[in-house]
Amino acid sequence: MADPSSYRPKPGQIPDSPGVYKFRDEHGRVIYVGKAKSLRQRLANYFQDLAGLHPRTRTMVTTAASVEWTVVTTEVEALQLEYSWIKEFDPRFNVKYRDDKSYPYLAVTLNEEFPRVQVMRGAKKKGVRYFGPYAHAWAIRETVDLMLRVFPVRTCSAGVFKRSAQIGRPCLLGYIGKCSAPCVGRISAEEHRELAEEFCDFMAGRTGAYLRRLERRMQEAAEEMEYERAARLRDDIGALKRAMEKSAVVLADATDADLIAVAEDELEAAVQIFHVRGGRVRGQRGWVTDKVEAVTTGGLVEHALQQLYGEERGDAVPKEVLVPALPEPVEPVAQWLSQRRGSQVSLRIPQRGDKKDLMATVGRNAQQALALHKTKRASDLTTRSRALEEIAEALGLDSVPLRIECFDISHLQGEDVVASMVVFEDGLVRKSEYRRFQIKGFEGQDDVRSMHEVIGRRFKRYLQEKQKSGEWTEEPDVDTAAPVDGVLTAAGEPDRADGRPVDDDGRPKRFAYPPQLVVVDGGAPQVAAARRALDELGIDDVAVCGLAKRLEEVWLPAEDDPVVLPRSSEGLYLLQRVRDEAHRFAITYQRNKRSKRLKSSPLDAVPGLGHTRRQALLKHFGSLKKLRAATIDEICEVPGVGRKTAETVAAALAGAAPSAPAVNTATGEIIEDDGAPPAALSAERGQER
Repeated sequence: MADPSSYRPKPGQIPDSPGVYKFRDEHGRVIYVGKAKSLRQRLANYFQDLAGLHPRTRTMVTTAASVEWTVVTTEVEALQLEYSWIKEFDPRFNVKYRDDKSYPYLAVTLNEEFPRVQVMRGAKKKGVRYFGPYAHAWAIRETVDLMLRVFPVRTCSAGVFKRSAQIGRPCLLGYIGKCSAPCVGRISAEEHRELAEEFCDFMAGRTGAYLRRLERRMQEAAEEMEYERAARLRDDIGALKRAMEKSAVVLADATDADLIAVAEDELEAAVQIFHVRGGRVRGQRGWVTDKVEAVTTGGLVEHALQQLYGEERGDAVPKEVLVPALPEPVEPVAQWLSQRRGSQVSLRIPQRGDKKDLMATVGRNAQQALALHKTKRASDLTTRSRALEEIAEALGLDSVPLRIECFDISHLQGEDVVASMVVFEDGLVRKSEYRRFQIKGFEGQDDVRSMHEVIGRRFKRYLQEKQKSGEWTEEPDVDTAAPVDGVLTAAGEPDRADGRPVDDDGRPKRFAYPPQLVVVDGGAPQVAAARRALDELGIDDVAVCGLAKRLEEVWLPAEDDPVVLPRSSEGLYLLQRVRDEAHRFAITYQRNKRSKRLKSSPLDAVPGLGHTRRQALLKHFGSLKKLRAATIDEICEVPGVGRKTAETVAAALAGAAPSAPAVNTATGEIIEDDGAPPAALSAERGQER
């Protein structure tokens, strides 16, 4: 626990102007980001007597080891910079709303030549028009099914669209009248885009004029005694009205507004948002957050506005935003919203009438969401806390292991040896911290030696980070300037050539933060290897244990007998989850590597020979063996292969040694150069480690 006075800025050093500040912990990780109208007055509040601080604020300032700030011109700039830094650094002591589900949207891909109507989740894409969010994907599909009768816009995937265009025959929707079939040229691209824009206009709430136009056309058809066309128009009007009925009218004056309500207690807060467009509720969503900082209702509303509109522009920001409490001060937030919309945005508390009644409904939804969340999470919090306490007690740790890293080795009979590192923080997975390793120090099957190498490489990187940040004052006993070969990120991208992480500004990445507990998949030999690797690096503040699969025994270094946790122990269950996740991550990586190796071919290394011509060569000759025996003139007979390419292919195959024949272990047949069939791969998986 740090003393805030140890890093308190000197008197007069902090400027009396607007700005954004960051608190960092002893590892340089950003743990809190805040903004202030006056940096001097705001930061002075953090360095008063600890007894006068809010408990969460007290925890933050004692966890921090330094504070820094950036001066800006206006409070609006401070708001924008605060949002950018919270998104970039993901500080643990800031309020961060998490969606209680991934909400689906009705999307129209106007960025394509032939726009498509579909269900979309996740991050919004440029050039796509979104409507919603909806509570369920089936609600979108029901609405679209009704709308396609009147607006037969394309809904098929790119593959189906391309296939229909190739064969000159539309899919089923084209035959039943729910698609205008632009794939076969029934309408032009311009006509289809106009149809998609009419669909968007109707979904955006401009419904009255379109319905009146259809009713007028229906009456004209009836007067001209075209009763079949009039009946179709009547059915179209009915379908549109049924689609509209799914969105209840809540505001009679066709208001475009977002209503935000907050329900909170001492520990958590739930936010509910109703999106009202054209007086109808077009979408609803909810967030839940831990109150890890001392924050008022207005502060919660401000954080919600940042997350809701931080990536939005134009009409996605409504003209009116109704909230239960205004941020303090409210002017910078209102100005920021207006800048994002491009016109004036009203941010206010509803006082009377329909809007106040609707806000009460949104508030009741927020209360129900918080109650449901607490019901689901209460047991989870209690269970995780008990599991960590049981682990600390069983292993004799001074405190509960808030960060646990688990390592596992995977291979197939000594080939493609890889390792995994998974991370659990506060008993929950932290997938962004997962890492994968290739074993390159030796060849063959040796789990103990592999574990020693992986642990050494992981903590060597940790020492590099400490030395780079100035935390490591003594020269370590390892060559910290040497690159660490074979380390991959979770995305499979290699680190920089000097072996150091790219991030040096506090972002939570790579190997910069040490665990309190290292778990290895194995028994006493693997545990001894891990402990020896840490001792060689001079690291003595990280506990090590191993979990053996046979009897689920927990092994400790230099102990002859294992620790046996009760089968009903929550601590044992957590260790099993950690171990199983490491095994899953390792074996997935190992299978991917082996799959790529089995699919490799000498043709892959031929420059200028793409996938299409490789397939043409193999299809023409039937196998790689027959291709290797072919002459240059015979290779030239393949369509698209010239003499120069044929000479390059022949030279490449002549220089590549023929591989040993593969054997299908299920049938015993020899497979000539085409690779192992699925049956052989299935038999191999039984021998994976």
